[in-house]
Amino acid sequence: MVEGNGCCKLAGPGYGTPLEAMSGPREALIYVTCVYTGTGREKPDFLATVDVDPNSPTYSKVIHRLPVPYIGDELHHSGWNACSSCHGDPLADRRFLILPSLVSGRIYVVDTKTNPKAPSLHKVVQPDDIVKKTSLAYPHTSHCLASGDVMVSCLGDKDGNAKGNGFLLLDSQFNVKGRWEKPGHSPSFGYDFWYQPRHKTMISSSWGAPAAFTKGFNLQHVADGLYGRHLFVYSWPDGELKQTMDLGNTGLVPLEIRFLHDPSKDTGYVGCALSSNMVLFFKTQDGSWNHEVAISVQPLKVQNWILPEMPGLITDFLISLDDRFLYFVNWLHGDVRQYNIEDPKNPVLAGQVWVGGLVQKGSPIVAVTEDGQTWQSNVPEIQERSLRGGPQMIQLSLDGKRLYVTNSLFSTWDRQFYPELMEKGSHMLQIDVDTEKGGLKINPNFFVDFGAEPDGPSLAHEMRYPGGDCTSDIWI
Repeated sequence: MVEGNGCCKLAGPGYGTPLEAMSGPREALIYVTCVYTGTGREKPDFLATVDVDPNSPTYSKVIHRLPVPYIGDELHHSGWNACSSCHGDPLADRRFLILPSLVSGRIYVVDTKTNPKAPSLHKVVQPDDIVKKTSLAYPHTSHCLASGDVMVSCLGDKDGNAKGNGFLLLDSQFNVKGRWEKPGHSPSFGYDFWYQPRHKTMISSSWGAPAAFTKGFNLQHVADGLYGRHLFVYSWPDGELKQTMDLGNTGLVPLEIRFLHDPSKDTGYVGCALSSNMVLFFKTQDGSWNHEVAISVQPLKVQNWILPEMPGLITDFLISLDDRFLYFVNWLHGDVRQYNIEDPKNPVLAGQVWVGGLVQKGSPIVAVTEDGQTWQSNVPEIQERSLRGGPQMIQLSLDGKRLYVTNSLFSTWDRQFYPELMEKGSHMLQIDVDTEKGGLKINPNFFVDFGAEPDGPSLAHEMRYPGGDCTSDIWI
């Protein structure tokens, strides 16, 4: 990703602008991180290649599996070694997929170019090397830099303390280079990050202390201060912490964070999971940053659950490349939503579809309305299969017309909230998107069942297209 230093002059990876990317070719393959860690099956996690070409005889099937060489990693998020921000750099090549392992601390580098349908392992960055040189552990989000380096947010130290978190730098050969942020400028919690080079700003979000969240969710840990509610504003690219935004009770556990794709915009959103709010952040006239709640998902009053009210739990969201629509999931409620954000401060609900959740018909948990009536969501079967779990990770096609959905959050939390995923595994869906008037509809022809894996049911998490996607590329 380019910091505006003019390095990009000729054609390189990705696209020159977000709007140009929308005219790119239709996706044919998707890489999916799949997890056995935490399921009770002593098998290595793997990267699945899924055929998403409707004209292919293997459409909607896993056509290749790349197992990692270790057990107990918990593959989670992923990112590229190069993206559209260096579209003009002829030496940049979007070849390697970076796979941080949230639990073990390993980082895998996967070659997707030699054979896109059957990626191969290129390198393993060992956790001992990372800890020795940086004291960082629990790697999460990765983004590429214009220098050829890769930057990875790490959520704590080797003992699971949040105060040890920060940002890891790997060089172009994926050797450990050091920390990105200046000494003494680490955030109090870590999770996701995104930056907008024209505004010389990077903003990161905050999940919680690994020692807490790896054991499952405990509401007392929130009261004990083991989960975050802050955004951290850094100068880009020099890594100085300039401002900390306290989101308060309306911004508990802010996870995924995105600027608008238009590189001139000084506006973005963060999904606050526990508060179930989409919070808008923006630059003010004096150059500081502020925030306000843009979308609020009301908790459901419920019966037969662990609490009397159930939050939606917004765990992932993304923005279409033309900055017209925002999509997010409510992992516990079970719905996927589409909002028109042409007026970023006043989003308008444009589409909603139920694809799982804890309050679907057949569940012992029921929601209760204000007048005392009970209700449950109608979740359809797809290809005669019941949908399980709740929508968690999403990925949007470049043209904005197809939204792919998986349903694993983190193995410990999956076991706690959706124990059937341990027995039956995950699945992957495709939702058709109306990009004119708005609207979401499940595609009945697409269903990938990760419960039918040869080594037993697995948990499916993040998705990436070989040619780039809406959740990783940043433009200068």
